[in-house]
Amino acid sequence: MPSEDEDIEAVKAANQRFYDAFGALDIEAMEAVWEPSDRALCVHPGWQALVGWDDIKASWQGIFDNAMLMHFNVQYVNVVAEGNCGWVTCVENITSVLQGRASNFGILATNIFVRTPQGWRMTAHHGSP
Repeated sequence: MPSEDEDIEAVKAANQRFYDAFGALDIEAMEAVWEPSDRALCVHPGWQALVGWDDIKASWQGIFDNAMLMHFNVQYVNVVAEGNCGWVTCVENITSVLQGRASNFGILATNIFVRTPQGWRMTAHHGSP
């Protein structure tokens, strides 16, 4: 069984893979981050909650299709790992170009991960202004 420190580092790495996939606008990389289940939950800022990987994947694909640039400066990262669950709270400082419009904004995010046979996978992402 991994130590708590090892689990924290593994959850941090899974969280980084999420932001790497998001920044690369890469749906296959995003799919590799998520637990592809009906219990997965995603709340994009200002959106209704999406439940289940199929709807979540479609939302990411829509975002990626309309974005030309998505750059993250993630700050104030707090990581906890207990048993088979880990969570990260952070502030996403985002520079984006969506539908030809550039913007900068900050999002408070909570990312929840579960230990799976494939490693730590995201089961929930909640972002709010």
